[in-house]
Amino acid sequence: MMDSLLVFGYGNLSRGDDALGPLLVEYIEQNIQLEGVEVMTDFQLQIEHALDLDSRQLVLFIDASIACESAYALSQLSPAKDKSYTTHAMSPAAVLSVYQNIMHKEPPPCFLLSVQAFEFELGADLSERSAENLKLAIGFINKLFNKPELLAWQALSAG
Repeated sequence: MMDSLLVFGYGNLSRGDDALGPLLVEYIEQNIQLEGVEVMTDFQLQIEHALDLDSRQLVLFIDASIACESAYALSQLSPAKDKSYTTHAMSPAAVLSVYQNIMHKEPPPCFLLSVQAFEFELGADLSERSAENLKLAIGFINKLFNKPELLAWQALSAG
């Protein structure tokens, strides 16, 4: 039986703030003790990851973002084709679109937790500002996993 909640953090641990997604997944793996939760990490999202969404009740993607205007932001996702539509560095919305196309059904409810990031140089450590955002995002993750249900997450994503 597949776990009902998938947490997928993506990013590169060797590229400074890009490590935020995998670091948050590591935190969840070590500190959140819930049955039915599967965690995954990868450098980037790829077309094959659409298959990981099947039979899930809820999915949380976690990524570093230079576009995030606050320390972190939670948003509910809808399927959407990437404008570039390559299989390199897909968005979570594009993964949902692939799922919809290959499975011929709606994807499970999916959310993206974006964490504000600043520096992505190869070999760099986590920046000081992103380390602070990581701490704030951990507090938010504790809230999310206090009630890992669609309506609760929708309320948190609304502000």
